[in-house]
Amino acid sequence: MARVSAGSKFAEGEIRVFEIDGINVSVAAAGGRLYAFDDACTHMGCSLGEGKLEGTTVTCPCHGSQFDVTSGAIIRGPAQRPVRSRSVEVEGGDLLVES
Repeated sequence: MARVSAGSKFAEGEIRVFEIDGINVSVAAAGGRLYAFDDACTHMGCSLGEGKLEGTTVTCPCHGSQFDVTSGAIIRGPAQRPVRSRSVEVEGGDLLVES
C-alpha cells in the first residue's frame, strides 16, 4: 500500500487523482466509501478523474465509456477492457492505495 495523502476527507461524488509508481490512480467517493482504480480509460487513455461520477459509475469525458468504480468493470463502451481496481484504506487519517 502506498500513502498517497495525509487527508482522507472526500465529498460524495468527488474524484481525486494521485500518482503511484508513475501511474495515475483515481480515488472516488461513492456511497460513503472510497474506491481506487487506474485513472486512464482503457479506450484512449483519457483521465477518468476528469469524468463525471454518478453513484458508482464514472463516465470518461472523452468518448463516454462508463466503468463501475467498485470493480473497474465496463458498463458501457467504446472501451473493451475494464480498468484496474485497487484496494484503498484509511489509516489514522492517511489515505493508502494499493500500488
